[in-house]
Amino acid sequence: MTVGSYISLASLIVALLLAPEGYAQKKSKTQLQKEKQQNLEKIKETERILSETAQQKKNSLGELTALNQRINQQETLITSIKGEVSFLDADIAENNEIIDALQKDVEKLKDEYATMLLSAQKSSGRIDKLTFIFSARTFDQMLMRLKYMEQYSKSRKEQAEAIAKVQSVLGEQVKQTEIKKEDKNRLLGEEVNENTQLAGLKQKQKGVVKSLEKEEKRLKKNLEETKVAIAELDELINKIIKEEIERAAREAREAREKAKEAKSNKAAATKAVEANIALSSSFEENKSKFAWPASGFVSQKFGRQNHPVLKNVVMQNDGVNIQTKQDEKVKTIFDGEVKMVAFIPSIGNSVIISHGEYFTVYSGLKEVFVKKGQKVVTAQEIGQLQVNGEGISELRFQIRKNTVALDPQGWLRN
Repeated sequence: MTVGSYISLASLIVALLLAPEGYAQKKSKTQLQKEKQQNLEKIKETERILSETAQQKKNSLGELTALNQRINQQETLITSIKGEVSFLDADIAENNEIIDALQKDVEKLKDEYATMLLSAQKSSGRIDKLTFIFSARTFDQMLMRLKYMEQYSKSRKEQAEAIAKVQSVLGEQVKQTEIKKEDKNRLLGEEVNENTQLAGLKQKQKGVVKSLEKEEKRLKKNLEETKVAIAELDELINKIIKEEIERAAREAREAREKAKEAKSNKAAATKAVEANIALSSSFEENKSKFAWPASGFVSQKFGRQNHPVLKNVVMQNDGVNIQTKQDEKVKTIFDGEVKMVAFIPSIGNSVIISHGEYFTVYSGLKEVFVKKGQKVVTAQEIGQLQVNGEGISELRFQIRKNTVALDPQGWLRN
């Protein structure tokens, strides 16, 4: 390999080292770090919910659901840390390969430079440079010898520069590798600490489950009371929605009749119907983009699921339960009109808001800031959550298309 080739190689390595990391890898690392930070923020929120719930009532279902969520978050955090360690392992391995290659290049460059110096020494010992130049037989030969000496001197200088450049790159590469090794050791220390914390959380979880299992009668009684209250709420919701469907159908008929009587009044007669359709369409367009009506985490998902403690007991949920902080304010997810405000024992106050043929239901409120017939806008505060008998501050949230219950998690922002 020529001196010029080595200089080009060294320049290429310098460019690669100074350039940003590979886009795919950088994106993955950035994504991991972003997810880790988001998870740490969620952990803080869950810790607060867990602390408040435990203060209200020890060894409760609320404490158990918060612990379950906290354990899931801890496992996600550990997975993120392991992902970062894996990336650092790959980077360190790649750096070590580059270091080995650079070290070989330095040794080869030094060998070639030593050979050049030896040749120069032998040449200067055999004949003086000036004698060598002026002993030329012709003027052209003298110019050729002079040019040769200049090129030879330039080559030795370039060789020395190449060695210095590659050694500089090698030193920078070693420095970066040491930094990454320090980062890896720091992350491994974090992983050990987080695993220790996870073990403690799981031990606490077992204690709460064991305590709750001894209260089977009370849990079953509470569950039956909740089922009765939910059935009452569902009946009320369905009644309101059916009334709205009938009202919309009636308005549509009236609009058609008015349109037949006078074409000039067609626009005014169909205005309400068109507004209803537009609102429904706008609601659909925002699927998976809606902000959550409350902070916290999903303590009970949509559909059928096993009870967290009682064996062979299956629960049905037509929405999601969001466990959150005490006195959390609840916000509407979209523009609409309040169709009902009602109080049901064991659940608290409920608010139904219509969005065309879609309806959202917010239950578990101790205070309500809106009234029937009131127009509301996106993110407007409509009430404040209560703390139930289990010490839980929890929103029961539903989305329906007419009377059909939909999974809210498919509509809310991820």
